[in-house]
Amino acid sequence: MNVLISVFVGLHIIGIASLLGGFLTQMKAMSAGTARFVPAMLHGALTMLVTGVLLVGFREMDGDTVNNIKIGVKLAILFVILALVYVKRDEERVEKALFGAVGGLTMVNIFIAVLWH
Repeated sequence: MNVLISVFVGLHIIGIASLLGGFLTQMKAMSAGTARFVPAMLHGALTMLVTGVLLVGFREMDGDTVNNIKIGVKLAILFVILALVYVKRDEERVEKALFGAVGGLTMVNIFIAVLWH
């Protein structure tokens, strides 16, 4: 089970990298007001959702304890990110504040994962 969990942790990190990488590559465009949500951002967020839910299930099946409050907070943040990216994915330009909010929420989610024990 440890190998399976490790594989899904790796996939979860790839999802985070895709979402955050898509944001970071659009930083210059954001300052110019021409940023848009690229497909990699949506796919990364969806990957995070699927792998995160599976990781919680795998950990519980393995007998580990899961901090349900932490998972709930992370899931709520991810739902907000997913909703914003999904609704605005076809627009040529996304408002700076909205685009920045997705990047900020992504970073908040990362720090919650790393710092909240």
